[in-house]
Amino acid sequence: MAQSADELKTRNKAIVRRSFDAWREGTGTPFELLTESATWTIVGRAVTAKTYQGREAFMRDVVRPFNARMSGTLKPAIRKLYTDGDTVIVLFDASGTARDGKPYQNTYAWFLDMQDGRIVNAVAFFDSIALNDYWQRVTP
Repeated sequence: MAQSADELKTRNKAIVRRSFDAWREGTGTPFELLTESATWTIVGRAVTAKTYQGREAFMRDVVRPFNARMSGTLKPAIRKLYTDGDTVIVLFDASGTARDGKPYQNTYAWFLDMQDGRIVNAVAFFDSIALNDYWQRVTP
C-alpha cells in the first residue's frame, strides 16, 4: 500500500533527523543519503558556490577538502526541521575546530529533495564569509 503524503513527510523528516543524529555522534553523515546522481547547489559567493553534478563531485570538491581542514569533526545542532512535499528543510548550526586551532562556526539552511528515502537534489545556504575565511586560512 502506498504511503500517504503525510506519512511520506514524516518518514523523510525522520530519515534526515537520524542522519544528523549520526553526524553529531560521529557515526555517519547526511551525505550518505545522497544518490550517486544527486545534485548539490551551494548558493552565494563562497569559494565552493556552484552546482555539483553527482555525489562524488560534491564529496571530492567540497566535503573531503572541508573535513581535511578540521582537526576533528564538525558537530551539527538542528534548530528547525521542516517538510514541504518531498522536501526536507534543515536549519542548523555547526561548529568544530580547524587544524590551525581556531573555531569554525556557521549556520546552514539545507533544502533536501527526497525520493525513496534518499537525497536527489540539495540547495545549501550559509555564511560564505565564514566559509571563505576557513577555506583560505587552513590548508587540507
